[in-house]
Amino acid sequence: MNARHPAWLTVAAPESGAIVRRARQAEGLTLAELGRRTGYSAAQISRFERGIAPLNDVTVLRLFSDALAIPSHVFGLTPQVDGNRRQHRSSVRSNGGPSPIVASEAGWEDGEDRVRRRQLLANLAVTAAAAVGPILPDEGSAQASQTASRDLLINRARDAMLGLTSSPAPIPGPRLRAELAAALLDFHRCSYNRLAHVLPRLISSGHALAAASPDDTGVNAVLAEIYTLTTRMLIKLDDQQLGWMAADRARVIAGAAGDPLMAAEAARNLAVLARKAGWHAQAMTIALSAADHLDLRDGDPRRTAERGLLIQSAAYTAARCGDRAGMRELTNEAAAIATRLGAPLLRDHGGGFGPATVQLHRISAEYSIGEAGAAIATARKLPPASLPTVERRVRYYTDIARAYGQMGRRDDCLNALLAAERHAPEEIHARPAVRDLISGLLVSGRTTPELKGLAARCRIT
Repeated sequence: MNARHPAWLTVAAPESGAIVRRARQAEGLTLAELGRRTGYSAAQISRFERGIAPLNDVTVLRLFSDALAIPSHVFGLTPQVDGNRRQHRSSVRSNGGPSPIVASEAGWEDGEDRVRRRQLLANLAVTAAAAVGPILPDEGSAQASQTASRDLLINRARDAMLGLTSSPAPIPGPRLRAELAAALLDFHRCSYNRLAHVLPRLISSGHALAAASPDDTGVNAVLAEIYTLTTRMLIKLDDQQLGWMAADRARVIAGAAGDPLMAAEAARNLAVLARKAGWHAQAMTIALSAADHLDLRDGDPRRTAERGLLIQSAAYTAARCGDRAGMRELTNEAAAIATRLGAPLLRDHGGGFGPATVQLHRISAEYSIGEAGAAIATARKLPPASLPTVERRVRYYTDIARAYGQMGRRDDCLNALLAAERHAPEEIHARPAVRDLISGLLVSGRTTPELKGLAARCRIT
């Protein structure tokens, strides 16, 4: 871009990060694409742009000036002759300037990631993840119930999303909202058998009401929330194909309804799915771009909380990229937002946002980056009762189980899994990641009666 490009005329303040952001957006580059040009991770680029990391080193400024064709004077730098510019480019890594934080390839260390890798390599569309009910005396009936619940949820959700089911008569808006509220409560309680029946019906009923009231943005907002809940459940079941479909519909419908909060939550789910697919740079860009949208910067506490959720998601993606510094800086940023807000908000957005939920994410991020000891230290400071829902408390126990497993502490790992099972059997028996962890315990060492019992209840042999 030349020196008179409109991008330079609309920079509000001479802040280097804002200049880089404006230039990147004017060229249509993602955070990851600019990162490839400069040797920095997407997370580090975002920190520069948002002023979290200082961008005042002359050599680094010249690096961005070269990468984005930003005139030197815009950064307050003197122009360079071509020879000096080439010399600068070749020496930028060794002249004492800050070293770029380059994202490493994400490892496939835990059971969840090994399952995902096999899925991606084999191009499998659907992973079987049984949504099971309470333990019943008749184990054969229990197994049949598990299979039926899984098939019912996946197949009926798929058919409802494709419009293959018979269209129900529209129900009144207040009743639809009440049924959605009940379904959200089922999710928070990990009552997945009930959701297998309720969620597909909500999708069909929501579409029927939206068709009958095409100009009612409130109805579309409810339908967007139904799809957001559907996405969340499909993510749990590792059904990425349907998850993408549901998340994108939530985003489009929320946009049509003019609901920036639900649109941002849909973007967060898209970022999660991108991360699960191994697209870490794209996941980072989706989350941080949504977090930086003006709609979430108007001072409204709920929108500020959603911004915190998105930054928190980006922190976990940074962990998956091996960017330890980026993970901790982004997590600290989310924690600062949560502290300013005080009370937890947005309970129905995956358990909400508050100081306790940020620390829960910190546990996940620390063990994901290989810092199991730091994960356990964080967990010890977080009372599970401070978490807002059963689903989040179970996540606490499964996360520390993974951390203990990473440390080779089998008994502690098993005890954490048993604690999680006591809180929500359906979550432990259903989730592929947890089942894979239990399978790993079975084949990697001695099997105690407690481990054998847990495996039997999960139908793992």
